[in-house]
Amino acid sequence: MRISILFLFLFNGLFCFTQLEFSDSLSAKEAVLIALKNNYDIQVSNAQLDISEKNNSWSEAGLFPTVALNVGYNNTIQDNSNNPFTFTPGVILSRSLSPNLSLNLNLFSGFAVKISKERLEKLEEQSKGNALLVVESTILDVLKAYYSARVQYDRLMILNELKTDANNRYQFYVSKNKYANSSSLEELQFKNQYFSDSTNALVQEYSLKNAIRNLFLLMNNNEIEEDIKIPFLIDGLEFDFPLMDFNEVMNSLKGNNQQLKNQLIGIEIQQLNTSFQKSFLYPTLSLQGSFTPSKSWFEDLNGTFDPVQTEIINYNGMVNLRYTIFNNWKNKRAVEVSKVQESISQMNYNKMEKTMRSSMATLIDSYKGNSNLVELSTANIEFATKTFELAKKRLELGTLNSIDLLVFENSYQNQLLQHYEFLFNKISTFLEIYKLSGKLALDYVND
Repeated sequence: MRISILFLFLFNGLFCFTQLEFSDSLSAKEAVLIALKNNYDIQVSNAQLDISEKNNSWSEAGLFPTVALNVGYNNTIQDNSNNPFTFTPGVILSRSLSPNLSLNLNLFSGFAVKISKERLEKLEEQSKGNALLVVESTILDVLKAYYSARVQYDRLMILNELKTDANNRYQFYVSKNKYANSSSLEELQFKNQYFSDSTNALVQEYSLKNAIRNLFLLMNNNEIEEDIKIPFLIDGLEFDFPLMDFNEVMNSLKGNNQQLKNQLIGIEIQQLNTSFQKSFLYPTLSLQGSFTPSKSWFEDLNGTFDPVQTEIINYNGMVNLRYTIFNNWKNKRAVEVSKVQESISQMNYNKMEKTMRSSMATLIDSYKGNSNLVELSTANIEFATKTFELAKKRLELGTLNSIDLLVFENSYQNQLLQHYEFLFNKISTFLEIYKLSGKLALDYVND
């Protein structure tokens, strides 16, 4: 009975919906997939993930040696004209070209290289988690925007239906007054009601356009235009919701919630930071080597001797062992501070987990309450529909006046509008629960 009534509402509403033209159809899943492709926040998070992936390498951690090439070209003029103790009297021009190839290899640094690589891996994992959080938030926002637009659409269908009924009754009394000696009060009453319903429908039409604009903004799929092209929203507000077990949902929260996962990764990163600070307590061992060929030219600007050319090659190799004996306990303090930061990260995780569990419990209670409200409003719709239809028949028989009919019509209208609001609240709380349980993104990311 409920399905047939709702189908009748949608059919009559769509038949009366002549002011707007549908450009295309759009399902909730299509809207989400378009947003996942075009949304700016997701593009930014993907770019940040690319950075983390590029940084996650042994070279960034410092495993490989550094090789540097330096080239120096020096020109010097030395005036020895008044220097009796020199073997090169006169004004000497000396030029030298000295390229240098140097190598620096870290042999041991307190396992800092290994710790740095593990930290880079955790940072990449954290970036993936942050990207998934953005995806989850985008999916949630798009679905809420989609069903919010669907609510505005369904409400417009109702108001258009009532507007059409008011117009039909008004036209009937206009014709009746032409051929019968009837009072014009009924005609004026229905004319006033038609204008009132038309105003409500027009305001609702603007609400629908604004809701569609918000949806398109999240999808980032259309240019902003003055005349918005409204798609027909395929997915309605009534569908089967899976059964929800309180204990099962609460138990899955810790292992599946992405925010908690990211917080755990943050704790692991802080633990690695502590290990990294401890590495400064160890000695460091490094290997250094260089190769420096040098070529020089000497020339007396006064011409007292012929130009001279020299070539020299220097090879240098060194193993350097460095150990900090005392630096005002700076390294020790850094380790202690890092351990305190570990404790802070753990406390933040415990706080977040407790907050999440409390939020989940509140959402589950809200979901159950909204489900009960939907069931009650469905029963109220059936009652209000039967009452309104009976009132219209009595109006036709002359046993009910127009003022009394408006009471039944307003009750019918309010029940329908409230019903769609309850449906949206139920969907919204369900999506919030689905997101907190870490399942929302799984339905779309794999696609």
